[in-house]
Parts: sequence; C-alpha cells; structure tokens
Amino acid sequence: MTRCEPSWIVPTWPAPPGVRALATTRVGGVSLGPYRGLNLAAHVGDDPAAVARNRALLVGQAGLPAEPDWLHQVHGCTVATAGTAEACAEADAIVAERPGLVCAVLTADCLPVLLCDRAGERVAAVHAGWRGLAGGVLEAAIVRLGGPPEQVLAWLGPAIGPRAFEVGPEVRACFIAADPAAAQAFRPRPPDRWLADLYGLARQRLARAGVTRVWGGEYCTYGDAGRFFSYRRDGTCGRMATLIWRDAA
Repeated sequence: MTRCEPSWIVPTWPAPPGVRALATTRVGGVSLGPYRGLNLAAHVGDDPAAVARNRALLVGQAGLPAEPDWLHQVHGCTVATAGTAEACAEADAIVAERPGLVCAVLTADCLPVLLCDRAGERVAAVHAGWRGLAGGVLEAAIVRLGGPPEQVLAWLGPAIGPRAFEVGPEVRACFIAADPAAAQAFRPRPPDRWLADLYGLARQRLARAGVTRVWGGEYCTYGDAGRFFSYRRDGTCGRMATLIWRDAA
C-alpha cells in the first residue's frame, strides 16, 4: 500500500487547556476505489487491512494518546463511556471522564458534534444525523457530560449543508412537533420536498438544552468531494472521524 499523509481540520473554539480535537478529511490514507483516501470505517465494505492502516496513520500522525473507542453507531440516543465495555456496544455518543481516552464518531453527511465543559474535565463526541437530533442524542450527551449546561462548549463538525440536505415532509413535521421554531431550519423544494439545515437544527436543540456557546458549522460534505466523503452524493463511500480527548496526565 502506498502511504499518504492524512489531513484534518483543527476546530477553532476556546476549548480549555489540555482539551484536543480534530476532524479528519478524506485526504491521505491508503484506501482505494469508492473509499479512496483516509476511510476510517470498518463497516462500509472497504479492505480491512486498509482501514487498519488508516487508523494507525491517524493515531500516529495526530499523536493520539490511545486508539479511539470506535462505536457501533445506529442513529440512536445511547451514550457510551470511553474506556469501558459499553464503548464497543451500540451507541451514538461517547463521553470521556478521564484523560488519555479518545472519543470519536464516524460520519459522511451526518453531523458530528464535540462537547466539553469549561473546566476541561469531561469531553464528548456525538453522531447527530436527523434521527439522532430529533430523538434527543445531543440532550442525552449533555446530561452525561454532567454539570450546568451553560458551562458546556460545543463545536459542529463537517456535515451536509443546508443547500444539499433534501428531506421529506415527515422529517420536517417530526422536528416541528417538538419545537415549532424548527420551521426556520427548513426551506421548501417543490413540489413536496424540503431542504433541511442540520447545523441550524443542532443549534436550536443545543440552545433549548442550555448550551449557547457553539462554534463551527461552516462546511458541506456533499459539496466538497475533494475533502469529504458524502453518502448522499456517492452512496458507497468511506467515513471521516471527529475526535476529542484530554491530554494524559
């Protein structure tokens, strides 16, 4: 396999000292075909040896203190704890309560959200597609993070943008039933579809939960094929990772 150095995005947010985070792109890695680049998912049909090599490249080049806990994501609201057996079970968010443990979620259009408290004592990564957002995965992660929500910082990683995320009327109705203000995050696409703003919906849900210090949300995975995998655009494709951890003591 030909080695290619990975490339990633470092969040611009006022995280406390010792809190580290990054979001990978598809650039780099050794995967081929529709997974070309730094595919980090083992469940999408890629060569397992390529995925293992990509993960090793990420750990080494990013200087991660440990291998991430790779969740089995199911678009639900279960929150796992890093460094425990439940981190290998079905979950769509993960919280680290100790330094040196790496929280990670895999996405290719769904919204990855990173959370930390202002004291830098706990961190979390959340996989938030529309089903997870509507079901309350952000709220569940905030509760597990502990402490007052107003002390929580959030960063919204690369996801499908509001000009590309087309959904049916049932998706819009689901969000509006929970909060009528969610209507602001949808634009009509005739004759009977809607364009949904995942970033806007996430900001609304975070604000309702008491989290108002939010950064990120400027990318579109669908519209940038050179940097991002996109399931909506390509169907068969790889996955990026969004990770957060605290420096080991």
